[in-house]
Amino acid sequence: MNIRIYNVRILTMEAGKGIFRGEVWVKGDTIVYAGPFVPDAEETWDQEIDGQENLLMPGFKNAHTHSAMTFLRSHADDMKLDEWLHTRVFPAEAQLTGEDLYWLNKLAIMEYLTSGVTSVFDMYFNKPVVERVAVETGFRTVICESINNFGGTLEEVEADYKRYSQDPDKLISYQLGFHAEYTTSKELMEGLASLSKKYKIPVYVHCSETKKEVEECRSRTGMTPITYMDSLGMFAHRGGLFHGVHLDEADFGIVKERGLYIITNPASNLKLASGIAPVKRYLDMEIPVAIGTDGPASNNCLDMFREMFLVTGLQKVICDDPEAVPAMEVLKMATVVGAHAMGLPECDTIAEGKKADMILIDLQQPNMQPIQNIEKNLVYSGSKQNVKMTMVGGKVLYQDGNYYLGSSKEEIFAKANESARRILG
Repeated sequence: MNIRIYNVRILTMEAGKGIFRGEVWVKGDTIVYAGPFVPDAEETWDQEIDGQENLLMPGFKNAHTHSAMTFLRSHADDMKLDEWLHTRVFPAEAQLTGEDLYWLNKLAIMEYLTSGVTSVFDMYFNKPVVERVAVETGFRTVICESINNFGGTLEEVEADYKRYSQDPDKLISYQLGFHAEYTTSKELMEGLASLSKKYKIPVYVHCSETKKEVEECRSRTGMTPITYMDSLGMFAHRGGLFHGVHLDEADFGIVKERGLYIITNPASNLKLASGIAPVKRYLDMEIPVAIGTDGPASNNCLDMFREMFLVTGLQKVICDDPEAVPAMEVLKMATVVGAHAMGLPECDTIAEGKKADMILIDLQQPNMQPIQNIEKNLVYSGSKQNVKMTMVGGKVLYQDGNYYLGSSKEEIFAKANESARRILG
């Protein structure tokens, strides 16, 4: 479809470019124009959207999540991470069927869309179901490999890489990864490092989330998780660390030298009492930081507005510095850096040739008034209620409370609740 969005304020997220009034043209899944109003343009549109002077900006990139864990929302709360995983999460996940995963993923996508999220970095199992849901709904999904001692082989990982890296439009794409050092044998990690070197691709992993994780790795190997994995050649082609809360001095050096991304998950880390990631120090060292929600079992919501506020608010407190991690830096983390961390540079900004992954923010709400600094309003007072429209790949998937996902809201809710009741009782 050819779509014109006009009468809007536009925040492109391009470096050095502020908000301006204008219009955006979309042809197929691609932005072909983003600039001032064009009078008497000789174009034919399948749809024209009046933005009513609201804000059009790139969609948020949820750079770490486990979408289908929606069935565990509010089931296993107020527990330590290791107990939470081994006594509640892993046993329940063992009962999931492909049908369960289908509807639970759709439920997550509904929540992503209302939060202005246009793509996710999803680490979970049963990738064919994840692919099916993403294709059917039109929601951009980067599959992160999740192999560990409990499931998956190196042969399967290599096959997954070949299968999911072939989409030229990247509605579905793939990044190499594994669950964590503490759930993955040395032999498996060495095999993953070899695959990374063979295909020259990055590796992503849960890492240094808790003090206990770091201490136990030191007891086993004499090294921190980051140092240990680096000694296996894991980060020869970059990659990223989900969480990155507890690092020592040598770890910071490795992260910087290897060009790793840090994906911070403040709400999940707070709820599990894992700690607060040193985001300001990462930024001061020019280490790129993206933002994720983590899964809906540990967060419990998939709300990027809450994550953005927590990223900046927590740093101001722990650094005793109200200037730490300003709003515009947080917006960059939630959009541009997230896109790059996920391998989606074509989705980072609103500009000619970029994918049409955009959101329309309702400025005609009390929490966005008065309109003095829109960027700061987004981070410090913005919420899901401000998301009027979410577009992915040139298709409107959510608008004014309505979802366009091929299934009704009522059916998705009913199916998700059936799965939760059957598995959890």
